[in-house]
Amino acid sequence: MQSQLSDFVVADASRCIGCRVCEVACAVAHTATGKEHPVAGNLDSPLLPRLYLVRTPLATAPVQCRHCEDAPCAASCPAGAIRRKDGALVVEEARCVGCKTCMLACPFGAVELVPVYAQGRAVMQTVQTEDGGVCTVSPVMVAVKCDMCTGRQAGPACVQACPRGALRMAAVSDLRRRRCAQAAAGLAKYVTALHPEDGRS
Repeated sequence: MQSQLSDFVVADASRCIGCRVCEVACAVAHTATGKEHPVAGNLDSPLLPRLYLVRTPLATAPVQCRHCEDAPCAASCPAGAIRRKDGALVVEEARCVGCKTCMLACPFGAVELVPVYAQGRAVMQTVQTEDGGVCTVSPVMVAVKCDMCTGRQAGPACVQACPRGALRMAAVSDLRRRRCAQAAAGLAKYVTALHPEDGRS
Protein backbone atom coordinates (compact mmCIF):
# COMPACT_ATOMS: atom_id res chain seq x y z
CA MET A 1 0.00 0.00 0.00
CA GLN A 2 1.24 3.48 -0.84
CA SER A 3 2.24 5.33 2.33
CA GLN A 4 1.71 8.85 1.01
CA LEU A 5 -1.57 9.46 -0.79
CA SER A 6 -1.91 12.38 -3.20
CA ASP A 7 -3.41 15.60 -1.88
CA PHE A 8 -5.98 17.51 -3.92
CA VAL A 9 -8.10 20.66 -3.77
CA VAL A 10 -11.63 20.14 -2.49
CA ALA A 11 -14.58 22.54 -2.68
CA ASP A 12 -17.17 23.16 0.03
CA ALA A 13 -20.39 23.78 -1.90
CA SER A 14 -22.04 25.28 1.20
CA ARG A 15 -19.51 28.16 1.09
CA CYS A 16 -19.20 28.65 -2.68
CA ILE A 17 -21.07 31.69 -4.06
CA GLY A 18 -20.26 31.02 -7.72
CA CYS A 19 -18.15 34.17 -8.19
CA ARG A 20 -15.63 32.44 -10.49
CA VAL A 21 -12.66 34.10 -8.80
CA CYS A 22 -11.09 30.63 -8.61
CA GLU A 23 -11.30 30.26 -12.39
CA VAL A 24 -9.67 33.66 -12.97
CA ALA A 25 -6.92 32.98 -10.42
CA CYS A 26 -6.22 29.60 -12.02
CA ALA A 27 -6.07 31.03 -15.54
CA VAL A 28 -3.74 33.85 -14.50
CA ALA A 29 -1.47 31.44 -12.59
CA HIS A 30 -1.09 29.26 -15.69
CA THR A 31 -0.55 32.00 -18.26
CA ALA A 32 3.01 32.91 -19.17
CA THR A 33 3.00 36.67 -19.66
CA GLY A 34 6.61 37.54 -18.95
CA LYS A 35 5.29 39.99 -16.36
CA GLU A 36 6.38 39.64 -12.75
CA HIS A 37 2.84 40.10 -11.40
CA PRO A 38 0.34 39.06 -14.09
CA VAL A 39 -3.30 40.01 -13.67
CA ALA A 40 -6.33 39.14 -15.78
CA GLY A 41 -6.36 42.58 -17.43
CA ASN A 42 -2.89 42.28 -18.94
CA LEU A 43 -3.04 38.73 -20.29
CA ASP A 44 -2.44 38.36 -24.00
CA SER A 45 -4.55 35.22 -24.38
CA PRO A 46 -8.06 34.17 -23.29
CA LEU A 47 -8.66 33.04 -19.72
CA LEU A 48 -8.27 29.25 -19.77
CA PRO A 49 -8.83 27.89 -16.26
CA ARG A 50 -8.04 24.33 -15.21
CA LEU A 51 -11.07 24.03 -12.96
CA TYR A 52 -14.68 24.57 -13.92
CA LEU A 53 -17.49 26.10 -11.90
CA VAL A 54 -20.61 23.95 -12.04
CA ARG A 55 -24.05 25.32 -11.16
CA THR A 56 -26.96 22.99 -10.43
CA PRO A 57 -30.24 23.57 -8.57
CA LEU A 58 -28.69 21.75 -5.59
CA ALA A 59 -25.16 23.15 -5.46
CA THR A 60 -22.58 25.47 -6.97
CA ALA A 61 -18.91 24.54 -6.77
CA PRO A 62 -15.81 24.21 -8.92
CA VAL A 63 -14.89 20.75 -10.15
CA GLN A 64 -11.25 19.87 -10.57
CA CYS A 65 -8.83 16.98 -10.74
CA ARG A 66 -8.65 14.64 -7.72
CA HIS A 67 -5.15 13.43 -8.65
CA CYS A 68 -6.36 9.83 -8.43
CA GLU A 69 -3.95 7.18 -7.16
CA ASP A 70 -4.83 4.89 -10.09
CA ALA A 71 -5.65 7.70 -12.51
CA PRO A 72 -7.81 6.63 -15.47
CA CYS A 73 -6.66 9.65 -17.50
CA ALA A 74 -2.99 8.69 -17.15
CA ALA A 75 -3.68 4.99 -17.77
CA SER A 76 -5.65 5.74 -20.94
CA CYS A 77 -3.26 8.29 -22.48
CA PRO A 78 -1.62 6.67 -25.54
CA ALA A 79 1.13 9.30 -25.61
CA GLY A 80 2.10 8.98 -21.94
CA ALA A 81 1.47 12.71 -21.52
CA ILE A 82 -0.05 12.53 -18.02
CA ARG A 83 2.48 11.80 -15.29
CA ARG A 84 2.92 12.25 -11.56
CA LYS A 85 5.22 15.12 -10.55
CA ASP A 86 5.76 16.29 -6.97
CA GLY A 87 2.65 14.39 -5.87
CA ALA A 88 0.38 15.88 -8.55
CA LEU A 89 -0.78 14.47 -11.86
CA VAL A 90 0.34 16.87 -14.58
CA VAL A 91 -0.12 17.00 -18.34
CA GLU A 92 3.09 17.31 -20.34
CA GLU A 93 1.57 19.45 -23.06
CA ALA A 94 4.45 18.87 -25.48
CA ARG A 95 3.58 15.14 -25.53
CA CYS A 96 -0.20 15.60 -25.80
CA VAL A 97 -1.68 14.66 -29.20
CA GLY A 98 -5.17 16.00 -28.44
CA CYS A 99 -6.89 12.62 -28.79
CA LYS A 100 -9.47 13.34 -26.02
CA THR A 101 -9.05 9.89 -24.43
CA CYS A 102 -8.26 11.46 -21.05
CA MET A 103 -11.46 13.53 -21.24
CA LEU A 104 -13.50 10.38 -21.78
CA ALA A 105 -11.69 8.48 -19.03
CA CYS A 106 -11.95 11.09 -16.25
CA PRO A 107 -14.93 10.25 -14.00
CA PHE A 108 -15.11 13.87 -12.75
CA GLY A 109 -15.02 15.71 -16.07
CA ALA A 110 -11.90 17.51 -14.86
CA VAL A 111 -9.92 17.36 -18.13
CA GLU A 112 -10.48 19.81 -20.98
CA LEU A 113 -8.89 20.40 -24.37
CA VAL A 114 -7.87 24.02 -25.00
CA PRO A 115 -6.02 25.83 -27.80
CA VAL A 116 -2.30 26.49 -27.41
CA TYR A 117 -1.36 30.18 -27.38
CA ALA A 118 2.01 31.74 -28.15
CA GLN A 119 2.66 35.49 -28.12
CA GLY A 120 -1.04 36.23 -27.86
CA ARG A 121 -2.13 34.11 -30.83
CA ALA A 122 -3.49 30.60 -31.15
CA VAL A 123 -0.94 28.19 -32.61
CA MET A 124 -2.44 26.73 -35.78
CA GLN A 125 -2.09 23.27 -37.30
CA THR A 126 -1.08 23.27 -40.93
CA VAL A 127 -1.13 20.56 -43.59
CA GLN A 128 0.59 20.41 -46.92
CA THR A 129 -1.71 20.45 -49.94
CA GLU A 130 -1.31 18.32 -53.04
CA ASP A 131 0.12 21.25 -54.99
CA GLY A 132 2.85 21.78 -52.37
CA GLY A 133 1.17 24.69 -50.62
CA VAL A 134 0.31 24.93 -46.94
CA CYS A 135 -3.23 25.05 -45.58
CA THR A 136 -4.16 26.16 -42.06
CA VAL A 137 -6.53 23.65 -40.56
CA SER A 138 -7.38 24.42 -36.93
CA PRO A 139 -5.82 25.48 -33.62
CA VAL A 140 -3.45 23.05 -31.90
CA MET A 141 -5.37 21.62 -28.94
CA VAL A 142 -3.89 20.09 -25.79
CA ALA A 143 -5.33 18.59 -22.62
CA VAL A 144 -5.25 20.67 -19.45
CA LYS A 145 -6.36 19.97 -15.90
CA CYS A 146 -5.59 21.06 -12.36
CA ASP A 147 -1.93 20.50 -11.52
CA MET A 148 -2.26 22.03 -8.02
CA CYS A 149 -0.11 24.90 -9.32
CA THR A 150 2.99 22.71 -9.13
CA GLY A 151 6.02 24.91 -8.62
CA ARG A 152 4.00 27.84 -7.25
CA GLN A 153 5.40 28.69 -3.82
CA ALA A 154 2.10 29.87 -2.37
CA GLY A 155 0.32 26.67 -3.47
CA PRO A 156 -2.86 26.46 -5.54
CA ALA A 157 -3.95 29.92 -6.72
CA CYS A 158 -7.64 29.02 -6.46
CA VAL A 159 -7.35 28.22 -2.74
CA GLN A 160 -5.49 31.46 -2.09
CA ALA A 161 -7.98 33.59 -4.08
CA CYS A 162 -11.35 32.22 -2.90
CA PRO A 163 -13.09 35.04 -0.97
CA ARG A 164 -15.28 32.62 1.01
CA GLY A 165 -12.70 29.97 1.88
CA ALA A 166 -14.69 27.40 -0.10
CA LEU A 167 -11.55 25.77 -1.50
CA ARG A 168 -8.89 24.04 0.57
CA MET A 169 -6.15 21.50 0.20
CA ALA A 170 -7.36 18.06 1.23
CA ALA A 171 -4.34 16.40 2.80
CA VAL A 172 -5.71 12.86 2.73
CA SER A 173 -3.44 11.45 5.44
CA ASP A 174 -4.31 14.33 7.82
CA LEU A 175 -8.00 13.98 6.99
CA ARG A 176 -7.91 10.28 7.86
CA ARG A 177 -6.19 10.94 11.20
CA ARG A 178 -8.72 13.66 12.04
CA ARG A 179 -11.67 11.41 11.21
CA CYS A 180 -10.20 8.57 13.29
CA ALA A 181 -9.79 10.98 16.24
CA GLN A 182 -13.40 12.18 15.83
CA ALA A 183 -14.64 8.58 15.69
CA ALA A 184 -12.68 7.69 18.84
CA ALA A 185 -14.07 10.73 20.69
CA GLY A 186 -17.61 9.83 19.61
CA LEU A 187 -17.12 6.24 20.71
CA ALA A 188 -15.78 7.39 24.10
CA LYS A 189 -18.94 9.48 24.68
CA TYR A 190 -21.10 6.53 23.71
CA VAL A 191 -19.27 4.15 26.07
CA THR A 192 -19.43 6.71 28.91
CA ALA A 193 -23.19 7.05 28.39
CA LEU A 194 -23.62 3.27 28.55
CA HIS A 195 -21.34 2.76 31.57
CA PRO A 196 -21.39 5.91 33.74
CA GLU A 197 -20.29 3.87 36.77
CA ASP A 198 -16.80 3.56 35.28
CA GLY A 199 -16.21 7.21 36.11
CA ARG A 200 -15.00 8.12 32.63
CA SER A 201 -15.64 11.57 31.27
